[in-house]
Amino acid sequence: MKKAIYIFIIMILTLQVNSYVHAEEIEPEILSESAIVMESTTGAILYDKNAEDMMYPASLTKIATAIYAIEKGRLNDVVTVSEEATNVDGTKVYLEVGEKVKLKKLIQGMLINSGNDAASAIAEHLHGNIEDFSHQLNGFLAEEIGVKNTHFTNPHGLYNDKHYTTAKDLAMITNYALKNETFTEIFGTKELKWKGESWDTSLVSHHQMLNGERPYNWITGGKTGFVNEAKQTLASSASDGSLDLTAIVLKADYKRDIYKDTANILDYSFAHYINKEFVPSEEYVVNDKIYTLEDTSISVTVPKAGFKEKITSQGEILLSDNEERAIQTIQLKEEEGEEGEEEHVASNQALNRSASDDDHSHYLKSIMLGTGVIILLIFLFLYQLWRKKRRKQSEMGYIVRRRNW
Repeated sequence: MKKAIYIFIIMILTLQVNSYVHAEEIEPEILSESAIVMESTTGAILYDKNAEDMMYPASLTKIATAIYAIEKGRLNDVVTVSEEATNVDGTKVYLEVGEKVKLKKLIQGMLINSGNDAASAIAEHLHGNIEDFSHQLNGFLAEEIGVKNTHFTNPHGLYNDKHYTTAKDLAMITNYALKNETFTEIFGTKELKWKGESWDTSLVSHHQMLNGERPYNWITGGKTGFVNEAKQTLASSASDGSLDLTAIVLKADYKRDIYKDTANILDYSFAHYINKEFVPSEEYVVNDKIYTLEDTSISVTVPKAGFKEKITSQGEILLSDNEERAIQTIQLKEEEGEEGEEEHVASNQALNRSASDDDHSHYLKSIMLGTGVIILLIFLFLYQLWRKKRRKQSEMGYIVRRRNW
């Protein structure tokens, strides 16, 4: 019986070691149609599923409206609410026609309580009407943030077949917004007392990880969204003190799924990635062109299990995991002038070789750890057999002595 138990333990530990060696390959399976996790400061992509597919964002649109209003407006400006703003469909903070509200308060009502009337009032205040606001917002998102697959037709996210984005673009927009202290404060607000002309209440964040309905230890902010065409959408920010993460999850059928998926991909990212300082070579050569990186050290996010580095033909340092999935790119600057090409090529080869050596070293350490555990268990197993044999010999000797007596 003991022999079978030890063999079973050895098999389990062998499987565990193999899982450890290939931990970077195991990604969570989620129900939502599209998702991404980015490190908020480095922009590294730690997890993605259909992240560049066109999707409807619903009220996640308000993240873009908020950061645009914060940067282009004056927070203490007093906004006079129009009849058009009060008549908008969907969730509201119940503004009254002619009510005068500060711009910051409208942003709070829009992000915390997802007020479509507040979003409309913001757009009209900044650019007179929804159409002009949307045109200016799209230009801002493309030029200032660099999104490539986003087009918004309104400030709140009510359905329009020409109102679309991607999980990747939304993560980029959220990362950009999180650099602003005012946005971060409102994005992370759980509850806010609200005094308006029509009602006095407390606005509670609709994000259930943030408001405590579905607690998540590291959550720092969030925004929900829903329209029939978009289904459930969710944006979240989280930090464990080492990594700062932005998670976007789009098009889940049920609210429980959007939160479960978010928790899974955040847990995965926190468990498998670290931030570290990357020190580049002085110069790189790509297609006879010389490139440099102005910073002598730059923060990057990479898998704990090891990563690979290579220079692309576009003059970028590409960081990828051991399965060749791109995580982060670092743009190099092209230098003018001629240098000794052989020296630079050797430098590039050393860069790629050093990353490969790191991967190999990690693999060997994992194998050595597993082998050591297995050897120890075999020793214990043999020791138990030896003890059992000695015990039987001792018992037989006692019987012989009894018979002689």
